[in-house]
Amino acid sequence: MQKKEGLWYSIIVGLGIAIAGISMGLGFYKGRANDRYVTVRGLAEMEVQADLTFWPITFNVAENNLTVLQDEIEFSRITITNFLLQAGFEESDISYSSPQIRDAEADQYASQQAQYRYTAQATVTTRSTNVQLVKQTMESSMELVGKGVVLSAQSWENPTEFLFTGLNDIKPEMIEEATKNAREAAEKFATDSGSKVGKIRNATQGYFSIEDRDRNSPEVKIVRVVTTVQYFLTD
Repeated sequence: MQKKEGLWYSIIVGLGIAIAGISMGLGFYKGRANDRYVTVRGLAEMEVQADLTFWPITFNVAENNLTVLQDEIEFSRITITNFLLQAGFEESDISYSSPQIRDAEADQYASQQAQYRYTAQATVTTRSTNVQLVKQTMESSMELVGKGVVLSAQSWENPTEFLFTGLNDIKPEMIEEATKNAREAAEKFATDSGSKVGKIRNATQGYFSIEDRDRNSPEVKIVRVVTTVQYFLTD
């Protein structure tokens, strides 16, 4: 009787060890399978047109009398404003900056032989969603010189800006395209390694960048995004 009990005890223990071994093996296999993945990147690019423009028109005035200087500033502002209105802009598109006035006599570094005591610089800025109108008007802006406005060269502090504000509208499409390209890269890697692409292990959306297509066409933008995706690999 004791021998039979000992035999059954040995069988049960043996089965328990075998089952535990199988479970450990399956767990190890699954763990190894989870370690098999590939990391790829997918790029998406789209060419878009700018939909918002800031165009600053900066002018200079020089006089020896402050009252006359103020009159000249006002004359230039009115001349530029009328030019823009005649081109097709609305009054709500136009804004003015406070003039920056310099007194040569109060400037110890100024030349003692300056022709004018006071010089002023001011800006008339046009904000418009009509990008083509801005471009066309910029091409004819030298007409202002013939009307008595002394235009200032565009500075890096106050450049003309062409912006694209519709990023949220194209984000889903671009992310889908970038993810598709990442999947194709993963499938190529899997084929070369004799594997198959499984489910996504992890995915990270990169930053969207908006850049000018080239320096001569600032109104044309290139939008880019790179996604990083990890795919499981299976046999």
